[in-house]
Amino acid sequence: MSDQAKLLGGLRVLVPRGGIWGDLVSQALRDRGAQTVIAPLVDFSHTSEEDKLVEALKDLEAGEFDWMTATSATVADVLKHHNATFHERTKVAIVGEATAVAFREAGYPVTLTPDEDNNTTFQLLKEWTEIDSGEVLRVLTLRSDVATPVLTTGLIERGHDVTQVLAFRTIGVPASVHIREDIDSGRINAILVASAKIAEEVRKQFPQLPADTLVVCVGESTVAAAEELELAGAGGDRQAEVDAIIEAVESAIDHSDMLD
Repeated sequence: MSDQAKLLGGLRVLVPRGGIWGDLVSQALRDRGAQTVIAPLVDFSHTSEEDKLVEALKDLEAGEFDWMTATSATVADVLKHHNATFHERTKVAIVGEATAVAFREAGYPVTLTPDEDNNTTFQLLKEWTEIDSGEVLRVLTLRSDVATPVLTTGLIERGHDVTQVLAFRTIGVPASVHIREDIDSGRINAILVASAKIAEEVRKQFPQLPADTLVVCVGESTVAAAEELELAGAGGDRQAEVDAIIEAVESAIDHSDMLD
């Protein structure tokens, strides 16, 4: 058994999202000896830009876009919900392992994804040679209402014709009574906080966490949000456990997948 598996052995970790994201993260944690409890604290709802999305998907089917981008696995769910069809001329650039898995399972094309060792939005902008060729490309970017538009901004700064659409909204989901009881009693040893929205839900839904419950934040924006909410977990001599959980999550999921 590896040192990481020994370190997380027996630790029960709450994974706050389901679907492909939750499965990938849970597997990475279990590989290191943790027990996982998938209990979604966020879900995804219809966008406030539904009409704009419908029109953009019609243009996508008609081949009006040179490229489409996605940085969240949920985009694949949105496309399936709308029975979206890709024109053969349109290429697809995506970020995040969960996004790649979701697109391929849905039968959607994936033209470009960053190097697996650095699967980030910034890396995509570096590897995407077509966007620096001098040709103005027409690009559709689909994202969450709470995601930072790094990719959209990068494309606009390079002079491309970008149609950006908020494809879905991220909303809070109440935890079950069973989960709340497990947290209150300390039977869940650690809570994974993988986005600012999840930090908000943890603070709201579990206002009196046991003193020894680890709150493990992944990503700089998540840490900043947790600090602003005064959401803190046990630290000190348990920092090694925190680091091992963060490493496990980052090995499975890119930060861009955690912005929803």
